Amino acid sequence: MPSALVTGITGQDGPYLAELLLSKGYDVYGLMRGQNNPKRAMVERELPDVKILTGDLTDQSSLMRALNDSNPTEVYNLGAISFVAYSWENAKVTSDVTGLGVLNLLEAVRLHAGNDPASVKFYQASSSEMFGKVQQVPQSEETLLWPRSPYGVAKVYGHYMTINYRESYGMHASSGILFNHESPRRGPEFVTRKVTQAVARIQLGLQHEIVMGNLDAQRDWGYAGDYVEAMWLMLQQPHGDDYVVSTDETHTIRELLDLAFAQVGINDWERYVRQDPRFMRPAEVDLLIGDSTKARTTLGWTPKVNFPELVAMMVDSDLAEQKKLAGL
Repeated sequence: MPSALVTGITGQDGPYLAELLLSKGYDVYGLMRGQNNPKRAMVERELPDVKILTGDLTDQSSLMRALNDSNPTEVYNLGAISFVAYSWENAKVTSDVTGLGVLNLLEAVRLHAGNDPASVKFYQASSSEMFGKVQQVPQSEETLLWPRSPYGVAKVYGHYMTINYRESYGMHASSGILFNHESPRRGPEFVTRKVTQAVARIQLGLQHEIVMGNLDAQRDWGYAGDYVEAMWLMLQQPHGDDYVVSTDETHTIRELLDLAFAQVGINDWERYVRQDPRFMRPAEVDLLIGDSTKARTTLGWTPKVNFPELVAMMVDSDLAEQKKLAGL
């Protein structure tokens, strides 16, 4: 029976990946920081078959213990401080976890694998934020990286360190350069969930407006449940490699608002939306749109959920959640 160790099990992607791996017969171990992690109960409730281990990406000895306890055939590093806005306020912590944490885990995996460095397959969650000030549209695996946030810079470090360990030690190490991917499990601090949650609350009379930043920002948005399949497919290849994972189409925040409000029957959403400069990025990224040709041809991967379906799914989920919370 194959086994997998997943860092970031409490994030958005971790549960989707764990569900996929469990459906394929894996033993799944989830790495979690701290005995009193507030999300531990959620994981135990929603993923009862996942075995929880404690550890920290900034503590290599804890990673070695987790590897010894799980003895995985595959390691998925989804752990990171992933909220871009937070990274300007806490650049050092973001660098330690999102950047140096990758080095700590790669080194722990290398030592654990011993004389057969490719025996433990490694996945690194890279990000489209690495492209930042884009040098090519659309962006592929060959596009020059030019990050525009401390988060993006940290992700570039982890990305290149993964390549370096693959080339230096012969590890089966892959990076998935994932463009924005969302779901009902996305945290409310992210713009998509911020919008769908607020739209649900406005429809129910629990909120009166949404305060937003740049409405003209464009992103390549997909469904997280589709993207974790690409992660798994990368580790089933004969050798490690890097892949852009994206829908290859882009949408603005205005389009997101159009679809979200339309889902609850509101077409004149402008009266519910207020812009505030506080929510503008210090350095906005340019047009992020992926070219996932390599993933589609080599991995045989294609996204199944389109953007309108994704937004509708998230609004409906938030409506159900807010009704329950409000006792409606």
